[in-house]
Amino acid sequence: MTSLFCRHNRMTAKCPICSKELEAELRAKAPPRPAGTRRAPATPRARRAATPRTGALVTRKLARAEDDGYRNALVPGLRATADAERLASALLIAAERLEPPGPYDAVATEPDREQASWLAFLLALVGPDAPDLQEAIAVAAPSFADGEVPELPEAQGRAIAAYRQWAARAGSQAAGYTGEADWSRQRRFARVFERLALPGMSRAARFELLATLGAAGLYDLEPDQLQLGVEDDDTTQAAKRILLSGDKMLLERRARDLAAACDVPLAALDRAFALWGGLRAEIEPADDLPPGMRSALTLR
Repeated sequence: MTSLFCRHNRMTAKCPICSKELEAELRAKAPPRPAGTRRAPATPRARRAATPRTGALVTRKLARAEDDGYRNALVPGLRATADAERLASALLIAAERLEPPGPYDAVATEPDREQASWLAFLLALVGPDAPDLQEAIAVAAPSFADGEVPELPEAQGRAIAAYRQWAARAGSQAAGYTGEADWSRQRRFARVFERLALPGMSRAARFELLATLGAAGLYDLEPDQLQLGVEDDDTTQAAKRILLSGDKMLLERRARDLAAACDVPLAALDRAFALWGGLRAEIEPADDLPPGMRSALTLR
């Protein structure tokens, strides 16, 4: 029987000298490994090509500009001047599209409020990232009164059906968007946003719809938060990166601070963040930034 204590009067397993001797002795007594049973380690290429397990988390690294020492408490997630300049350009684009009469002439120039509301809904449902389809809808101008519905994917078709039912329950689209007469414009935006949580209606589509209606002057609507939630859309992803938080309340507070400092409507951040974070979005650099925005983002 092997003694637990070595010649150095220590536990054999803990002795720096005898433990190595014991390990070598046990390795020499071990039976040889059968030929052909050793497996070659997987190459890095093979590991990368392997199919992920069901339910495994797959992450995607978004492109970032090189860190050049840029730091700003308003946008704590940005580390490059180029990213800040891209954000400033996106803010200008988004703020300009919300100036009266709003982003869609077809909505602003339609004299019938029910029809204008219907067109705003369809254009927001399709989204500004599908401009060709939006243009086709604006030209066709499906009639709400006649029940005309454009041919869209199944999910959007469900949203249309749910929306028409929502309007019918309210008595009209106008009644649904107006709500209570004593609501402030901020409360009206928040309450209607909640009530439009219909099948197929994403956070982005609801926000775009209400921002469009407010910019066109059809209803007294103005957000006091971006309504960031569990949906991981482009706006939410960008907000988390730019504002460096995953906490909803902190994100909303930082978004309000950023909008106020840059002197743009809070609603503009919804589209600006989506543009900034969009992988396919090409943003032309702004030739002349407003002095207040340049100062807020500490850009030269």
